[in-house]
This record gives sequence, C-alpha cells and structure tokens, in this order.
Amino acid sequence: MTETQTRRGHRKVLQGIVVSNKMQKTVVVRVDRRFPHPLYKKVIVRSKKYMAHDENQTCQVGDWVEIMETRPLSRHKRWRVVRILRRAAGYEVEELIRKPEAEAEAPEELP
Repeated sequence: MTETQTRRGHRKVLQGIVVSNKMQKTVVVRVDRRFPHPLYKKVIVRSKKYMAHDENQTCQVGDWVEIMETRPLSRHKRWRVVRILRRAAGYEVEELIRKPEAEAEAPEELP
C-alpha cells in the first residue's frame, strides 16, 4: 500500500440489475440471491432492492452493475455504483415505445 492510499475496512460488494433510474444521481439495483430450500432442496431465488449512488448518471435500466457499501449518503442510500459490468441491450426499445404515443396524440387531418 502506498503512502497516498489509506487503509479501509472490508466493504461488501454486490452485483445486480438496475431496475430504476428515475431519480437524480440514484439508481435502484435488484440483487438476487439463490439458495436451496432446507428441506426440499429446490433452488429458491429471493431478491432485494438497494438504492445506489450513481454520480455521473450513466446507468440505464437493465444494466448489470457492481455496487459497494459506503457511508450513508441519505436516508435510504448506503451503496454506490462501482462499475457497469454489462450494458442493457434494449434501452433503445423505450424510445420506440414513446414514438407511437406521440403519434396518437397528434390528430390526423381529414381530407
């Protein structure tokens, strides 16, 4: 470790999918965990949502991201986005969905 770096405690790191980015500098990340049922041994998937700080507002819905525990930034935010592991392929689909709505609002002229 160099002189400029300070030693920090171990921080939890999780990976999940961005499910919302409608807030400024904040994204909601869904983290899934899988475990076998204690009796039946079937794999169960449970998910939990975390609010994470996204300083540059680069995350889109559907992105696979890595988040790290940090100091409390607000009432609900205790995580920050470290990096985007994989970009969502379908965020252009939202733009295609919005276009037909705009066309429906504009009345067509009748001859």
